[in-house]
Amino acid sequence: MQKMIVKNIGMLATPEGKTARRGPEQGQIRVLKNAYVEIEDGLVTKIGTDAPDEGGGQVIDAGGKLVTPGLVDAHTHLIFGGWRQNELGLKLHGATYLDILAMGGGILSTVNATRAASEEELTEKAREALDEMLSLGVTTVEAKSGYGLDMDNELKQLRTIRRLSETHPVDLVPTFLGAHAVPKEYKEDREGYIRLLREELIPAVAEEKLAEFCDVFCETGVFSAQESQTILEAGKRYGLIPKIHADEIDPIGGSQLTEAVGAVSAEHLIVCPPEGIAAMAKAGTVACLLPATSFYLGSTFAPARAMIEKGVAVAMASDFNPGSCPSLNLQFVMNLGCLRYRLTPEEVLTAVTLNGAAAIRRADRLGSLEVGKQGDLVIWNAEDLNYICYRMGSNLVNTVIKKGQKII
Repeated sequence: MQKMIVKNIGMLATPEGKTARRGPEQGQIRVLKNAYVEIEDGLVTKIGTDAPDEGGGQVIDAGGKLVTPGLVDAHTHLIFGGWRQNELGLKLHGATYLDILAMGGGILSTVNATRAASEEELTEKAREALDEMLSLGVTTVEAKSGYGLDMDNELKQLRTIRRLSETHPVDLVPTFLGAHAVPKEYKEDREGYIRLLREELIPAVAEEKLAEFCDVFCETGVFSAQESQTILEAGKRYGLIPKIHADEIDPIGGSQLTEAVGAVSAEHLIVCPPEGIAAMAKAGTVACLLPATSFYLGSTFAPARAMIEKGVAVAMASDFNPGSCPSLNLQFVMNLGCLRYRLTPEEVLTAVTLNGAAAIRRADRLGSLEVGKQGDLVIWNAEDLNYICYRMGSNLVNTVIKKGQKII
């Protein structure tokens, strides 16, 4: 039996529950002063105040600092070849995301680089990113495919995720995003590519058990709402749970589709209309918002406050990718959650822990510090929750504990 006690916690701040928190509940967290957490065999066994029984096991002195659950990054494009710094000048001269895509850049540029990379090269590149994420307090990461767009390379990305999940301390959750774009070889045959997704790629992913979720980029110039529904329904037939990139640039019906397909999450939602918010509230879909992408693209910010007021659970994630958000810093996302979404620090904490876990169907075991849940926590160089949302540009992590093991 492996035992750890984290004692002398100045403030323990955590949401509670095994499901997403929505409405006023999103801002209701448990705060304990002078607390301790006991972890055995990777699971939290006791939380209390004052002095714990220190008999046996490793003891970590938090030194009066803040402790929260480990952060959950519920939307990343972790596995990719190359970078896209060459697009910066185009953006500075006014080219839009869709303009660059139409020039053969954007996603399609990364597809070329990813196809050219070996699985070993992709693994080592992503491992470095995961190391940095872990140093920033992230203990669980969702990772999407979507830069292969053919059988061999989509499976290569997903196998890379599997390899990393078996060898890296961070928990990885795989999502199949073959519907990220139409590849150049199908430019004149959209229906052919959608047929490939439905009849070959999705069955192959399911057969190898390489993904839990099926995602689609529902956007102008990519996949329509009707096409998205067709793809997601095909995924459901093979046991893949629906997610959807929706309303990032144009509101073409993606968020409204969440109710029809039973999507666990809708992601981006920068220009989400009231009808989409209503559909997500009715369906119980988690809104996974990506404020660093809005920041990087110079676009508007998703209506997070309106979503919370209408009873939608809000999560926040990095959207780490080489094009629209070349940042994996979830602490910066927390800053933006307060400064641009006008969420409270308590709502922000829930968004990057419990609600993030709910967006990847892990809220029953991750995302909060409670007896029976996994012993993932962060000790911060901070006295209270406000401080980590207030400070910008510095890594405030002191210690990261994953499954009851000190990693950093």
